[in-house]
Order: sequence, then structure tokens, then C-alpha cells
Amino acid sequence: MNLKTDLKALSKKELESFIKEQGLPAFRARQLRHWIYERRAESIDEITEFSKDLREGLSKKAYISTLKLLSRQISADGTEKFLFGLEDGESIESVLIPDKDRLTLCISSQVGCAMKCRFCLTAQLRLRRNLRAHEIVDQVICGGRLIHPRSITNIVFMGMGEPLANFYEAVEALWRMTELMKISKRRITLSTAGIAPKILELAEKAPRVNLAISLNATTDEVRSRLMPINKKYPLRSLLDACRRFPLEPRRRITFEYVMLQGLNDTQDDARRLIRILKGIPSKVNLIPFNPYPGSEYRRPSDEEIERFQKIVLGGNVTALIRKSKGQDILAACGQLKAGYG
Repeated sequence: MNLKTDLKALSKKELESFIKEQGLPAFRARQLRHWIYERRAESIDEITEFSKDLREGLSKKAYISTLKLLSRQISADGTEKFLFGLEDGESIESVLIPDKDRLTLCISSQVGCAMKCRFCLTAQLRLRRNLRAHEIVDQVICGGRLIHPRSITNIVFMGMGEPLANFYEAVEALWRMTELMKISKRRITLSTAGIAPKILELAEKAPRVNLAISLNATTDEVRSRLMPINKKYPLRSLLDACRRFPLEPRRRITFEYVMLQGLNDTQDDARRLIRILKGIPSKVNLIPFNPYPGSEYRRPSDEEIERFQKIVLGGNVTALIRKSKGQDILAACGQLKAGYG
């Protein structure tokens, strides 16, 4: 067990207190934050702005943690999946998705997930534990280091876990990304399965990042079957929270809609989708189901998906068909399972 203080695990105020306890001037905390979050230092010894004596002295009491890269897979379409090891032996996955001039990193917020969504492979893991804020942020730091000189342009909380079920650590991670790493809030998207009260609390306590809702059905009957969270927060309460969510000018909520053959892909579903989103500045991402071994669901045909899209577009709702990437390495939406078989 490491008895030294992990500097990356400390909040902004905690880091300032630690530096004060060492009898060091306050500006040393600012320098540390710069080296940890912007220069992506992996050890105190890398901080050349500090004298050798200062580096040696700090190294006796503290260290800078970093995720351990366990494996790196590259898909035929250029998508990359990173398996990261945590200090306690658990592991998580992050996915780098290339798309024209964008490089989006999909990050995890929990080890496993408790949401039990029936179409998602990660749900089979159950929840093993929440990630700490620095473990969430470290996926961005390590991912950026791994792909250098390329740069991550966008970040999405769409990996393993439900970020709003790990609310305070996710919010702290968002502040570190925007304040300490200087990442624009417009380039960060948080996706939730629909914990309605936390959606409004997010607006109060977190930077105004983009919000995405994993919707996947237009009736409570079907959504409850697919997503047990709907039994606690049914469509009415979820969509009410979305209507009350404060949006900046020209911003919209993204609704993710995983399309499952014969279950939520009918023309009636498309028409209901138009009705239930009325009054919400929104866009819809239609996501053809990504199959995995043992799945009970099937992907609709391209014709069925395009017919669904046409109806939604006819209702003046923006609807995009999202091309899934990384399926050959189980890196597509709903396929993450880390190192757990």
C-alpha cells in the first residue's frame, strides 16, 4: 500500500493545503496543477520547474498517479480501445473515435455499471465501484499522452458506468477538465440513462457541458423493459427534467436512440418520438444496435432505420444516423466490458 500522498487525487483546495503544510509558497500549487493537468507529468521528477532538492523532497512524501495501459487495440476503421489498470487492480476501458477533423475520447465513470440496460454488454458486469474524479480525468491525460502529437478534440462520458450515479466525482472531474486542463465545455458531453433529479442538479453544480440522454424508447412499457431506471424515473419525469434544464443559446439536448429490430423501430415509435420531444431543443442520434455474443436483440435493416429517420425529420426534429465504429474490437456503443471476460 502506497502511504505517500497522490497529488493527482487532491482537489484544487486540497493541493493548496498540502503545499502549505510542506511550508512551500502558494505558487507551487499552481505550478503543480500546470504540470499535472496541462503538461501531463507522470512523476514529480519530470517537473523541471522545481529544483532537484525540491523534487527529491516532495517525492519522499508524494507522487503523481497514472493509469496503467494494459492493452491497446486498433480497429480496421481507426478506432482505438485502451484498457487501463487502476491502482487497486480493477480496470476500465476508454475509446478514441476518429471522425473527419475530430478525435473524440469516450471515457468511463464507473467500473462496471448498475443500470442493467438489457442491450448493453457493460451491464453484465454489474457495478464494481465508482471511479474517483482523478481516475476519470486521467483517462483524458493518459489518452492524450498516448496519441501525441495528435490531440483529443472532444470528450464524451459514454463509456462504462452511469456518470450521474457517481455524481460528485463526475462533477469534480468536469471542473478539473474545464478549469485545470482548459478544455472547452462545448467540447464535453455527459450522457445519462435518465436519473431525472440529478439532471437538474447537474445544471446547478457543474460546468454547462453538453447533455445527452439515453432514451431508446417512446413508451414506458418498452423503456422499462430495456432500462430498469425508467421504473423509478419514467418518461414523464425524465422529459420534464429535460424541459427544465437550462440551455445556453443555440444549444440542444442530444437524445440517443439505440434501434432494436421489432421493438422500438416502428413508424408509430417515430411519430411518438416527435410528440414526446416537443418543446425541447433537441437532436436525435439514431444508433443501430451493435450486436455482441449472446445478445437477444437484432439490428434493424438500413431501410428500416432510414424510414424511421425520414419520419422524425418530417416532424422538424433533427435526426442523425450514427455510424458505429470499432465493432471488430468491441469498442462500439454498449460493447465495453474491460478485462472481465
